[in-house]
Amino acid sequence: MRSGSFVLAIASACLAAQASPWLASFSPAPSSQRLRPLTGFVALGDSYSAGIGTGVDGAENDCRQGAHAYPAIIAKEFAASQGGPNATFFQFLSCTGATTHELLAGNAESQMDALNGSLPVDFALLSVGGNDLGFFEVMNACIFRFYNFYSGTCESALQHAQERLNGDEFEESLFIVILQLLDKVRWEKKPWFLITVTGYARFFNEQTEECNDMSLGVWWRGPKLKKELRVRMNAMVQAVNEKIENTVAKINSQFVKTKVLFVNYDTNFEGHRFCEPGVQEPDYQRDDTYFFLVGGPDNARNETQAKQATQSATVPPHSELVDPHTCLEPAQRSGDWGKLALCYMAISKAKDPTLRFASGDITAENSMWYVPTYYGKTFHPRTLGHEKMRSKVYETWHDLGL
Repeated sequence: MRSGSFVLAIASACLAAQASPWLASFSPAPSSQRLRPLTGFVALGDSYSAGIGTGVDGAENDCRQGAHAYPAIIAKEFAASQGGPNATFFQFLSCTGATTHELLAGNAESQMDALNGSLPVDFALLSVGGNDLGFFEVMNACIFRFYNFYSGTCESALQHAQERLNGDEFEESLFIVILQLLDKVRWEKKPWFLITVTGYARFFNEQTEECNDMSLGVWWRGPKLKKELRVRMNAMVQAVNEKIENTVAKINSQFVKTKVLFVNYDTNFEGHRFCEPGVQEPDYQRDDTYFFLVGGPDNARNETQAKQATQSATVPPHSELVDPHTCLEPAQRSGDWGKLALCYMAISKAKDPTLRFASGDITAENSMWYVPTYYGKTFHPRTLGHEKMRSKVYETWHDLGL
């Protein structure tokens, strides 16, 4: 028997305190059905599952994994529900900057190769796609202009992203990643094994007129958040979700039983995007926004808030990460949004020392200027966003009777 009823029981227990509307019919399976308790799972993918910026227990690692990433939240809740020697093994392999290529077996930084097959793996959580399709290039050219005049045009970045979306390469790569993962865990011997793939959420309320005159640019006189831009960027996110969902459907068509789920949590972010009515962007005081601003605080609950701003490693000014003559190649190779943003800003400032920052808080004397996470977390979910993502995963499992 598959382990679904045990998933249902744990998910129900974890969410009972939240009083979600759908919990009225969400009840644990009878104890007689819980024949196979979960013993382990793995999280793979990019910064959206790594949880960049959501706090760390100790020092931040190179993958910028956050303590309140939705896979980490699920791991803690499963462990708390099982406890003792039955606690679930959790392999946290998600890494900021990862693409589908870097998940594939045989690559130097392969997450697939890093997966320890000797540990129990009953299900997998996967988030990937934004880096393949050029999210950072669009953010840089259209929103932040980290590279200032050298960032390229917003139109070119959007067209390039659209060309990637129109092509087949991403879907083909994701298809291979999922099949490799199924093979890696030897799915034929684990009929209960399931991969849950999460998508992305639209960044903006695209209806508000007042946001047309606001900017999130890092330099003075940055680009405005015009409605047309917000509509196009939201459409890009929806197109990525459709690509992922289509790939999941193709894979499931090859199996008798569902092997992969797609979780679309976009509607869970309604009312919590940028440019909501009455909000003056950038609003660093608004906890109800589920995405990070540049250098913005997390919106974690009180018991964890103190960890948010103090744990990231500060990079000294002489580091190669901010040396305009040496930073670009390693930053591009890493795919890390924060490293790329820092490098582009350092190059821009070196080329034009008269450049003015949009915010007086971002200065060369401020040590946070040299922290990649300060920039890399922008437009990524904050802790409350990750909690919504986790809840949607549980809800999807429940709706399918898993």
